[in-house]
Amino acid sequence: MAQYERIVATDVGSTTTKAILIERRGREYRLTARAEAPTTVEAPHEDVMIGVRNAFRQLEQESHRKFLNDGGDLITPSQGEDGADIYVSSSSAGGGLQMAVAGLIKTMTAESAHRTALGAGAIVADVISLDDARQVVERIRRLKELRPDMILLSGGTDEGQISHVASLAEYIAASSPKPRLGGDYRVPVIYAGNIKARDYVTETLTEANMEVHVVDNIRPTLDKEVLGPARAEIHRLFLEHVMARAPGYQRLVQWTAGHIQPTPMAVGKMMLLLAQRRKVNILGVDIGGATTDVFSVMDGVFNRTVSANLGMSYSLSNVFVEAGASQISRWVPFELTEGEMRNWHSNKMIRPTTLPQTGEDLVLEHAFAREAMRLSLVHHKTLARGLKGVRQERDIGDVFNQTGTGETLIAMNKVNMIIGSGGVVSNAPRRAQAALLLVDSFQPEGLCRLYVDSIFMMPHLGVLSEVDPEIALEVFEKDCLVPLGACVSPTGKPGPGGFLGAVNLILPDGRAVEEHLIAGQLKVIPLPAGQTARIVVSPVRGVNVGAGPGRRLESLVEGGEVGVILDGRGRPIEFPADAGARLARVVSWGRESRAYGNGDELSGEGANQGETGRSLTAGVN
Repeated sequence: MAQYERIVATDVGSTTTKAILIERRGREYRLTARAEAPTTVEAPHEDVMIGVRNAFRQLEQESHRKFLNDGGDLITPSQGEDGADIYVSSSSAGGGLQMAVAGLIKTMTAESAHRTALGAGAIVADVISLDDARQVVERIRRLKELRPDMILLSGGTDEGQISHVASLAEYIAASSPKPRLGGDYRVPVIYAGNIKARDYVTETLTEANMEVHVVDNIRPTLDKEVLGPARAEIHRLFLEHVMARAPGYQRLVQWTAGHIQPTPMAVGKMMLLLAQRRKVNILGVDIGGATTDVFSVMDGVFNRTVSANLGMSYSLSNVFVEAGASQISRWVPFELTEGEMRNWHSNKMIRPTTLPQTGEDLVLEHAFAREAMRLSLVHHKTLARGLKGVRQERDIGDVFNQTGTGETLIAMNKVNMIIGSGGVVSNAPRRAQAALLLVDSFQPEGLCRLYVDSIFMMPHLGVLSEVDPEIALEVFEKDCLVPLGACVSPTGKPGPGGFLGAVNLILPDGRAVEEHLIAGQLKVIPLPAGQTARIVVSPVRGVNVGAGPGRRLESLVEGGEVGVILDGRGRPIEFPADAGARLARVVSWGRESRAYGNGDELSGEGANQGETGRSLTAGVN
């Protein structure tokens, strides 16, 4: 671990530039200050450095240190009490890195190219393949309209036929796309296909005034997938083309000495590092206003997907359309007509950046969030797949070997950790609400730990991990991750009376807490953060809590701000068909988890008003 005294990191987002200060305190590194300022990449400013400098000045006020000299330049390395030894940054401003990908077969080379681009932190605007339903002229028109930052072209195994790859290259050449950020530079095309077609592809695209970069084939044979070289080239071109030509970014690259990455790529690096060190499988979600990103590290294999049409402000209408009113309203603990839901949704679309003003607003927003994250996980599972009978070499930049089955790699009974981020999760008024959002949307099975990234530091630390992984991991675990607790979720058919099993929690002081897992019920056993207890779950025959059907599970569980959640609601979560019974059950889930209401509000007469359940929203804020 290098002996840096002070480290500054920023994440230049689409609307806000967030800065953090990490300092060495004795033998450890800790977050000591944070600040933010509006991002200024668009008109009227059109210079990202204005927002970056404003964030630095806010950080100066918070830390009582000086980071900019009189000329407005970064003081580096540190000079006494001022300046920083190193500065790193991530960025998604101006729409982030936007790409188009092309491959021969939608479920083979095009899918591999799609995974490559997503793992490099890109938003994939479209996937072009020879077997998609569109006519040739429609594919060409689509590429022309996209104006991508770069294009990734794959297809064909090495030494195979070149005619189909040549056709794809001709489509791209005919479209002659212009760069999204304007200017007279040529749109880069990364060719990662059949090596026999390299000369023809290069000649065809160069004549169309495009810049061709050749890397190793993503699918050199049918039984092998290699994504690393193409991802590395995407990152290099991101720095040299996108960042260099975006307003003010050239100066930012100089300040960071090249330590800059797309925000999603940086988040993925941090999750991958944590999974490697703890030897766990991780699912992560970042739910934003326009998109929802899902990350996974399963058995060392990293995957990322972007649900570009699912978000909590600008894309809220897509959540409504794709999920449907009935799926959203099932989470609402009071009577709600479809018309009322449409009115609420329409008002939110008109004012996408507004925050919930009432308890009912909050409950509705959380209902939409559950469905946005659920749908995003479904999307993630379709892309995070193995290749049937193949040897894979893929990760976020390094190489991992994994034999796939052709099915999704995401097995919920093998997920050890779920990490939530994004405003609706990280800024939930109560941590119990964040925990319930993660459990309800992802529905883990067996024993799983729950965390939130409280102030969205993962991008900052992901870039830092490339410089010093030890510092990044230390700050991540101590100052970024907020432990919510653990969730025990049995699967299988319950015994008589809905009995699923017995739970014994042996606390650090030796006391034992006994509880029953009952079908349809949600219970919480308090276990504060910083405490570790031993849990013993004894399921009935046919019920699986992670050790196998009917087999007892013994493990250590870490506490958190919520505790240990005992979830007997089944997988998928079961709702009563009767409307009144559903309302009563959803009310009980909110009461038992203390996510909505505090117990006193739901006791006595109010608790029996299952037909409305509106007492649940009292006092939420």
